[in-house]
Amino acid sequence: MSASTFHIERPAIAAYQGAFTAEARPYPAALRCATLTTTVPKELVHRAAVAEVMLTGWHREDDTHFRVEAQWPRSHSFFVPIDGEYHDPLMITETIRQAGVLLSHTEFGVPLGYQFLVREIGLTVHPEHLEIHDTPASLDIEVTCFDMKFRGERLSGMSYDAVVRREGLTVATGRITFTCVSPAVYERVRPRRVFSADHRTVALTAPTAPQNVGRTSPADVVLSPIGHSNRWLLRLNTRHPVLFDHPVDHVPGMLLLEAARQGAAAVLNRSSFLPLSVRTQYKQYTELDEPCYIEAHRIGPATPGGDERVRITGYQGGELTFSSLVTAASDPV
Repeated sequence: MSASTFHIERPAIAAYQGAFTAEARPYPAALRCATLTTTVPKELVHRAAVAEVMLTGWHREDDTHFRVEAQWPRSHSFFVPIDGEYHDPLMITETIRQAGVLLSHTEFGVPLGYQFLVREIGLTVHPEHLEIHDTPASLDIEVTCFDMKFRGERLSGMSYDAVVRREGLTVATGRITFTCVSPAVYERVRPRRVFSADHRTVALTAPTAPQNVGRTSPADVVLSPIGHSNRWLLRLNTRHPVLFDHPVDHVPGMLLLEAARQGAAAVLNRSSFLPLSVRTQYKQYTELDEPCYIEAHRIGPATPGGDERVRITGYQGGELTFSSLVTAASDPV
C-alpha cells in the first residue's frame, strides 16, 4: 500500500490532544501567544526524562514530507561541547532518532508500546555550523520518508532522510532505517531470559582513561581496557542517566554509537574528537548479559592528506553485532 493512499489513524496522539484541549485553561492574556515553546511529550520520543527530549514541534507537508522543530541546550550532561566550542554531533543523531519515533506515533498510527529496531544510521556533519552561540540552538529538520512498509494498515518500518538546519544553514544530514513490532512479536523474537526478574547485566568494569577516548568524565566512558591498543571490553553502566534513560533488555544503539566514537578517538589519538560522519549497521541485538568486545582499525585517508577513516566493530560470542565507519578531518577541529 502506498503512502499516498494510506488512511492515517492517530490513536497514540489523540489521547494527548484530548488532554490538552479538554477544557479551557485560565492562562493570563500575556501568555496566550503563538511563540511559547515546549517540548513534545516525552513518551512520543521514547524518553523517560523530559530533559532528554530535543523536539519542540512538527507539522505535515504531505504524506511523506514533514518539518520537525528542535532545540539544543548550550551544554548537556552527556553530549558535552567539543573543545567548549561545538555542539556534540551525536546529539544530532539522537535528535534525528527522536524525529522518526515521533512521526511514527503521531502521523503513522504506531501505538505506544511498540518496539523500534534500528537497522542503519548514517550521519554527515558540517562542523562550521555547529558552533555554540549565546543562546540555545533552534533547529528546523526536513524529514523525507521512503521505503515505507506496512503490515495491514499499520506502519511496520521505513527509512527516512533528515536535513538539519540552523538559521537556514545545513548543520547535518542523516538517514535512519528501522522496523517496529508489537510487544507480542517482540517477546517472541527475544530470548526469554531477558524478561526474567533475575536477568542481570555483566559486571561494571573500570573505564579507560577519558582523555584517551575523547571524553572528560570517567562516568561517560563506555570502553574498558583489556591490554590491547585497539581492542576493549564494552563498559555497561546501566545507571547512566542518559545512555540508560529507562530500563531496556539490550544494549541501546546510542551507546554503541558512542563506543564507535570513543574507539575512533583512541586509535586516532585525539583527546577531543568531532567526527565528520558516522555510518553504522546493527547486525543483531547486543545483549546486556554477555561480554561485548569493541575493535577499532584505522583504514587511512581516502586520499593523501584527506579525511581519516576508522572501522569499529562489536563482537559478542564471536558474532558481529554492529559495525561503524567513522570519518574525521585530517586536522583535528
